[in-house]
Amino acid sequence: MARMNGLLCLLAAWCLGGTATAQEKPHWVASWATSQMVPTGENAAPAEDLTDATIRQIVRVSIGGKRLRVRLSNAFGTTPLVIDAASVALSADNATARILPAGARALRFGGQAVVTIPAGADYLSDPVDLAIAPGADLAITLHLPLPPERQTGHPGARAHSHFAHGQQVMAEALAGAKIATRWYAIGGVEVDAPGAGALVILGDSITDGYGVQPNTNARWPDRLAARLRAHPATRNLAVLNAGIGGNRLRLDGTGPNALARFEREVLAPPGVTHLLVIEGINDLGTLTRDAPATPDQHAALVREMIGVFEQIVARARAHGIKAIGGTIMPDGASAYYHPDVANEADRAAVNAWIRAPGNFDAVVDFDAAMRDPKNPTRLRPELDSGDGLHPSIAGYQAMADAVPLALLATATKR
Repeated sequence: MARMNGLLCLLAAWCLGGTATAQEKPHWVASWATSQMVPTGENAAPAEDLTDATIRQIVRVSIGGKRLRVRLSNAFGTTPLVIDAASVALSADNATARILPAGARALRFGGQAVVTIPAGADYLSDPVDLAIAPGADLAITLHLPLPPERQTGHPGARAHSHFAHGQQVMAEALAGAKIATRWYAIGGVEVDAPGAGALVILGDSITDGYGVQPNTNARWPDRLAARLRAHPATRNLAVLNAGIGGNRLRLDGTGPNALARFEREVLAPPGVTHLLVIEGINDLGTLTRDAPATPDQHAALVREMIGVFEQIVARARAHGIKAIGGTIMPDGASAYYHPDVANEADRAAVNAWIRAPGNFDAVVDFDAAMRDPKNPTRLRPELDSGDGLHPSIAGYQAMADAVPLALLATATKR
């Protein structure tokens, strides 16, 4: 009897072990993401381009994984969005949107080819067995039978998206395609990557990559991701670019304010372990761009900006996310904001708060790295794009190089 009980226990352990192996829990981490907003004016795709439309959009993941899933977005839609076919593939040529047929997979949603995404919602595809390398370029292809009543997208793609008519989601190349430099209805790519984590960079046009040419992946978060991949201690940390041109901490602009989008951009992506915030230059600049402000208005702005930072840090810490503050870079040569002494005092006050120990968990001093030593209210000339506000391509590299990798040692988040 004892021998029989032993055999039964051994058999049970073997069965349980086999089940655990067969059903090994995945570790999903966001490897690429973009911020969502309502495209308006020239940023909105014409309705005819989204009618019986195949859209192929190219994205570069930051870390690899043994399988993936795609997050589609109807975050700002007012009606359900129907996508009746979709695929993901390895890109063969980003400029022409040609894919590698052997690396193409149809996307399914609950086993179905068609998905209806509710208004205001995102939707994950089923997992796809497609191993991808760190830094790989993926083509996400969607077929829309009808255009959404209100679009969701990201105007600052800095990458070519290709539009063609007819259902061509598995085609190696799209016949009769036209090109735009915006993303629509795609929100993220998640990979199954045990031991990995993710860094979200919450920012404005500087993070979004103003001035970067399409398909070059020369934004400063892109350059930082390349640095992380090259270092053993950080190669398993993804970089998620949550930059929106014109973004502010307190007020909406071309997209939702930083605090309003915090839940979706920072907390929703899986595997986030670190947050780097570099926001505030637009809050400072818009205060006096069109008319002078009173001393009380300047004081209120500084107080409210710090209040938003405090909210961001508290929410990040509550979810076990390391909150890193990025100091606000100088814009003294900006003809757009034309800051005066009072504006510069506001920037100095906010930066002093960011630098003060304990307010953030760590600090990246972009101001110190980018300012002109001879005129610290301005960007260094060799790092200035020419507008006194946005860095050049060399400036974006300098920003990426200014981030101490020791701050970003990965810690797996379950």
